Amino acid sequence: MDIKKKTYFVDIDGTIFVYRKFETYKETKVEVIKSTKQYLQQVKDEGHMIILTTARPEEMRDHTIDELNYTNIPYDRLIMGIERGPRYLINDLSPKEPGDRAIAINLKRNEGI
Repeated sequence: MDIKKKTYFVDIDGTIFVYRKFETYKETKVEVIKSTKQYLQQVKDEGHMIILTTARPEEMRDHTIDELNYTNIPYDRLIMGIERGPRYLINDLSPKEPGDRAIAINLKRNEGI
């Protein structure tokens, strides 16, 4: 049986990195939330896709990529400039495979997985 790979959409600030205000990013050192980094590495090692999402503006893309590379955070794609409000994942249900295909995990800020 072919095992289908999963896609993880993961917010950056407060989830992977300890939360900082946008205006402080370039003056403050990035701090990794270790449990989330370990979880993402496990997910990546299992062959799943990781899409990072952030409300950081597009003009911070290079700085964000530098931080991700410096801290060795595994990911496949980076989506910048999403809204800061609630995020919704909408997906279809497969008629041949039972179970939810859109799953949400809410974490307390800066506490990791």
